[in-house]
Amino acid sequence: MRGEKNGGLRRQLSSRQIGMISLGGAIGTGLFLGSSLAITKAGPAVVLVYLAAALVAVALAYALAEMVVVHPHAGGFGAVTNRYLGPFAGYLQRWSYWAAQVVTVGGEVVAAGLYVRFWWPQVPLWAAVSFFAVVVVVVNLAAVKLFGEVEYWFSAVKVFALVMFVVLGAAYVAVGLPGRDAVGLSAWTDHGGFAPNGLSGLWLAVTIATLSYGGVEAVAMTAAESRQPDRDIPRATRRVVLRLVLFYVLATGIIVAIVPWTRASEGGGITKSPFVLLFEVAGIPAAAGIMNLVVLTAALSAANTTLYLASRTVHSLALDGLAPGRLAATSSHGSPVGAVLVSTIGLAVAALAAALSPGDVFPLMLGIGLFSGMITWLLVFAGHWAFRRRRTAEGLDPAPFRLPGAPVTTALAAAFVVSVLITTAFTAEFGAAWKVGSVFTALLCLCWPLVRARRRAWQLAEANR
Repeated sequence: MRGEKNGGLRRQLSSRQIGMISLGGAIGTGLFLGSSLAITKAGPAVVLVYLAAALVAVALAYALAEMVVVHPHAGGFGAVTNRYLGPFAGYLQRWSYWAAQVVTVGGEVVAAGLYVRFWWPQVPLWAAVSFFAVVVVVVNLAAVKLFGEVEYWFSAVKVFALVMFVVLGAAYVAVGLPGRDAVGLSAWTDHGGFAPNGLSGLWLAVTIATLSYGGVEAVAMTAAESRQPDRDIPRATRRVVLRLVLFYVLATGIIVAIVPWTRASEGGGITKSPFVLLFEVAGIPAAAGIMNLVVLTAALSAANTTLYLASRTVHSLALDGLAPGRLAATSSHGSPVGAVLVSTIGLAVAALAAALSPGDVFPLMLGIGLFSGMITWLLVFAGHWAFRRRRTAEGLDPAPFRLPGAPVTTALAAAFVVSVLITTAFTAEFGAAWKVGSVFTALLCLCWPLVRARRRAWQLAEANR
């Protein structure tokens, strides 16, 4: 990377904005609507499933924070991987991550378009998708400070809805609501027991839950634009980890306590979302409409953050000579305009696919990004192991913020990710994603000799300047 610089990015993000950006990536439609899929597999034991997956997400977040506090530069964890595992690993990880984010941002704007049709079914899906795509792009082209503020309030809506859900749900379980007696935890063991589908069901649910935490790595990508990364990144990491664990574990625990898991697992739409059921029981009018607004905001928040992550990833690739140099350029207010625009390819594909095949586009676009996301996590843990090993060998002081128990925890978390990645190949929900992702990874490997040759030419040109 060019001398440890920020590549033209501005340090304008505050600690509160960084924390919300990470939540924006990790709390999306996967929790509000996708939790029903995990409940289908695990039943009431979904509580333990999300807790187990949370431990891996915590390890990932802490490993990332440890590395980027030492190296708070453009590219986040991708730049660290490039430094400690070599250019090929840095190239593979960042292009994989970019592809995953580009696909995901398209899927999220499609979701937003579908939510609008809940109120106005006559609106063409392609029109709603195009509108939201333009909004997300404009926000990302603005100064990062404005982006951070928009994302803060997008995420705040989700957090408020989750807090309301947890408070109302806990009250209903423990003491009851007006006109409703307390339900207790009997539903956790009714309808077939705590784990009605056995160990196989639990493991399939673990795979789904692990994928739900995708986005927690966003905090590492903000290091180059944080005002005080040595303070802000650890603080944001602790807050995000705590909130994620509480929201996912408590929310799913409350769902299966209030609604029989056989009913909560039906899912499939706003009116069937397990979150809507609680608000209806609590006597909140227009519960489905309120939740539709929440999940619309969640989708826009996720799309906003995901485009940010994609653009910063390809910007760092350009800084390292692994992407066209034009993508390293930034505007007068520090936005990597070229990187943002090239990352909108997922939005363009989403708008086109929404016009041609509105019924199939959303699950397909979200699905094919999962494989690349898990490859990214695996390389993060490999990079962290190399990071720790080199610092120990060189007698350097420990990082100011550390992953407890490493390198043992690093190795265990990496093994967990590998097992999840393999399992996805044999599931109906993610089998197609695994096939597409493995082909894409193979193509990246085949392109590496050409990219390496171009990078060497770029390095010679830089040295002769």
